[in-house]
Amino acid sequence: MTERLAPLHLRVVWLPDDTVRDVYVDGDRITFEPDSALVRDAVTVATNGFALPGLVDAHCHIGIRRGAAPIESLDEARTLARADRDAGVLAIRDAGSPYAYPELVGEDGLPRLIRAGHHIAASRRYLRGIGLECEPDEVVGALARQAKLGDGWVKLVGDWIDRDRGDLAPSFEPDVLTAAIHAAQAEGAKVAVHTFSEEAVACVVEAGVDSVEHGTGLAPDLLDRMAARGIALVPTMINIETFDDIAAGADAKFPRYADHMRRLKQGFPGIVRAAWEAGVPVYLGTDAGGGIDHGLAAEEMHLLHEKAGIPAADVVAMSSWKSRAWLGLPPDLGDVVVYDRDPRTDLSATREPAHIILRGRRIEIG
Repeated sequence: MTERLAPLHLRVVWLPDDTVRDVYVDGDRITFEPDSALVRDAVTVATNGFALPGLVDAHCHIGIRRGAAPIESLDEARTLARADRDAGVLAIRDAGSPYAYPELVGEDGLPRLIRAGHHIAASRRYLRGIGLECEPDEVVGALARQAKLGDGWVKLVGDWIDRDRGDLAPSFEPDVLTAAIHAAQAEGAKVAVHTFSEEAVACVVEAGVDSVEHGTGLAPDLLDRMAARGIALVPTMINIETFDDIAAGADAKFPRYADHMRRLKQGFPGIVRAAWEAGVPVYLGTDAGGGIDHGLAAEEMHLLHEKAGIPAADVVAMSSWKSRAWLGLPPDLGDVVVYDRDPRTDLSATREPAHIILRGRRIEIG
């Protein structure tokens, strides 16, 4: 028998509609129109503050530990997911994991998990042990199979350094990339593609990918096409901040690549701003796992605002209820994060959640 949770009550400014409301969390559902019994039994959690249905990290890897190595246990995945949860992230799209963890989907105490399965990469052209490495004649079938193993998403590595060329280059020829995207979509999955380079991102946008991850090589003439097709951009600006370090490590052996990475970083804030102005759906993603720590959603929000110049109110919306809708999460789920200050005017509030409710349960902070 499922444990009956005590209903919870909050009187807060509910940010999706900017209205002071009495919010009742009854099990894993929110209601604004309770019956008398619910009102009588509810425990009041907050009587002021600003609330939203949790942040979303739409590009996160709880299957990869710091240092770009696969995790080794479900407990390790739980630990990483809880670090994000305690930062106010109540939903995660895991953009590729070498460790399968379907047992954790729906587990109490963990953010809502939307898995992209094992991400597909070109042989010998990705982080060792992280991607499922394929030859060109294998990638279409591999991505189609992964479409059945995740939670409605797959991840394809669209480019990486080509050591023979000494620079970024697409992982596969355009016809292979296109066929792989279409094969996964035919299986009912949405496709996220990692791209840094100009050449790869142009190819996958033309192919009708569902989301562009990073997208440093986006050209202005692609943005209207992305907006018209509803192709999302998850810029992971916190990751792009590491490009100078990547370039410094490559200077001696791959100077062309190093210079390219620096130029991509320099121009990226303007690309993100232009994408948002063009109407491209932009969402928060930290790329936590590997080189980025977990729990940094608030720092990504600050970069979207301070470097890309997106208004704070829009950053809050794209990082919460708009992203949840994009990922297909119902709006009445029992998830709430409360801040003492209005994050739309003071983004630093997102670093200090006052109350977190996940699946109808209060989460202890700190």
